[in-house]
Amino acid sequence: MRSEKHIIVKGKKYKKSPLKDSPRKRKLVKGLMKARRDVKTALDKKNAKSERNARNRVQKTGKVKPGSKAAKRRKSFCARSAGQMKKFPKAARDPNSRLRQARKRWKC
Repeated sequence: MRSEKHIIVKGKKYKKSPLKDSPRKRKLVKGLMKARRDVKTALDKKNAKSERNARNRVQKTGKVKPGSKAAKRRKSFCARSAGQMKKFPKAARDPNSRLRQARKRWKC
């Protein structure tokens, strides 16, 4: 009888939780797991939607006509950021630095 209230792991005795196998605990755990699943699916849907929106933004803003005002702005930004790359070589080496990410977005 005493062994039912304890569990032995690697030679050590541990007290079993009174809620271990009760129907109340099973119901609580089931509810929590369902809530976690619901949250996960909601987040997945949100992430998928934001990813689609980002992809659409990139497709819309990706192309500029050569010689246009936008192309000149891009060329100017690329020239300025190239100077920043020289000034901050540590950021220039790191592919996840803000500088490198901005240059990637501007297609420099």
